[in-house]
Amino acid sequence: MQKKKTVLDFQRMKAEGERIAVLTCYDYPTAAIMDGCGIDIILIGDSAGVVVAGYDNTLPVTMDEMIYHTKAVMRAQPKAFVVADLPFLSYQIDLAGARLNAGRLIKEAGAAAVKIEGGVNIAETIAAITAMDIPVMGHIGLTPQSLHRMGGFKVQGKSEQQAEKLLEDARAVERAGAFAVVLEGIPMGLAGKITAELSIPTIGIGAGPSCDGQVLVLHDILGLCSKYSPKFVKRYAELTPVIAEAVSSYIADVKGGTFPEERHSFK
Repeated sequence: MQKKKTVLDFQRMKAEGERIAVLTCYDYPTAAIMDGCGIDIILIGDSAGVVVAGYDNTLPVTMDEMIYHTKAVMRAQPKAFVVADLPFLSYQIDLAGARLNAGRLIKEAGAAAVKIEGGVNIAETIAAITAMDIPVMGHIGLTPQSLHRMGGFKVQGKSEQQAEKLLEDARAVERAGAFAVVLEGIPMGLAGKITAELSIPTIGIGAGPSCDGQVLVLHDILGLCSKYSPKFVKRYAELTPVIAEAVSSYIADVKGGTFPEERHSFK
């Protein structure tokens, strides 16, 4: 029987060179499927705001929405390690609020860890949450909650100055006690340098092959989100036409009176 994953597994995996597979998930049936496939980490991302709720970005996502999605995933009783995003404004105002909201994702929703965007500027918050014995996954580089400051979804760390800042961010996240850090939208050479320097695992998304693991948004790999098509996404399926065909067939059957048949009815 597969054992439930813990932070100790990811320390071992980095040491042994075993790559860590991470995907986002927002609901019970998908969590059950993914867990059955042996995914290492399930991330309940605030990306739910874009791919599920239809927002233009992640900024409108609330704590209540994150708790709802996390609870749904946890009902599948996954053996994977479950990390939930702290959404915008849930941790930036003060340390007390950050600790409370992180605690809610663990106590109310059932997650095993939380993810926070930011580096040096958020290190004190990471330290405050880890002091409560709540594991924290960091997130640096292209941080979607900072899209207005960055001028959109742009690759970070191209200049020497930016690269040095990201190295400092990575070091600060590690020193603050994070068990892992997401590297998003940064040059692969820089990601490799960060990965080699840190003792904690790096999880890449648009950061090249040198990271200790990779994460993608589930709806992107399944071809279910047409809003954006980042260069770093690999499509493993194109489910939109499959779903469209099924829905169209259902409509035609209802309109034509061929569904339901007697076998779909009760006597």
